[in-house]
Amino acid sequence: MAEEQDRQITFEKAMEELEGIVEKLEEGDVPLEKAIEMYQEGMNLSKVCHDKLVRVEKQMDQMMSEDGEIELLKVKEEEE
Repeated sequence: MAEEQDRQITFEKAMEELEGIVEKLEEGDVPLEKAIEMYQEGMNLSKVCHDKLVRVEKQMDQMMSEDGEIELLKVKEEEE
């Protein structure tokens, strides 16, 4: 059930919730058991964000060519 919820949360919402958890933990006024719960939730949200970014990156790597074939997008690095 948690995985289903993770798929439905937007990247932006997950990041917002993760930032809120980090702020509360940084304040230091959280009881230990609650802090552990919050840390675990933060790790779950971090994984959701990472998975979404990886999925989008894969989508961005593939571009449709004119003949309908999928080709990998090659990004030229900027010269320094």
